[in-house]
Amino acid sequence: MKNSLLALGLLAALPFAASAADGLSYNYVEGDYVKTDANGGDADGWGLKGSYALAPNFHIFGDYNKQKTDANDVDIDQWRVGVGYNQAIATSTDLVARVAYQRFDPDSTPKRDFNGYSAEVGLRNAFGEHVEVYAFAGYEDYSKKHGINPDGEFYGRLGTQVKFNQNWGINGDLKLGKDGDKEWSVGPRFSW
Repeated sequence: MKNSLLALGLLAALPFAASAADGLSYNYVEGDYVKTDANGGDADGWGLKGSYALAPNFHIFGDYNKQKTDANDVDIDQWRVGVGYNQAIATSTDLVARVAYQRFDPDSTPKRDFNGYSAEVGLRNAFGEHVEVYAFAGYEDYSKKHGINPDGEFYGRLGTQVKFNQNWGINGDLKLGKDGDKEWSVGPRFSW
């Protein structure tokens, strides 16, 4: 009976026993230069990103960036916080799914801030010790506010990290919207 219970317990824990693929870390902090090229105007500024592995297959993450538009010097704060699930599907490849609450908050008159959500799924892959790439497909939507109902939008995100050693690297990220809007960031990342 004890052996049967032990075997049953091991089988039940098997889906949760896997961890991130070799060479991938979900514990990091990153500082970025951020640039947006959008139909409504261009902007640039700085950003912070972070992630922390709560368990072998679950992580929490957050992003924040502050940009200033070129046309009328409006400051825009954007942030999101969320939870992700990662499952190794090969020795150096993870399948990743993430959901987040997000906010878009321009410093404008009248005030036009928006709350919303995003969901994305994709792959992260480590090519040896020094290069990592990722690709995500996602959807984001903001709630109706101020008499404005923003359209939800599908997007793609591509990125790479060049690792100098186990802890330090440079990360680049490109987010492409369906209407040709682009947001890219580049900066140092510290992983542990």
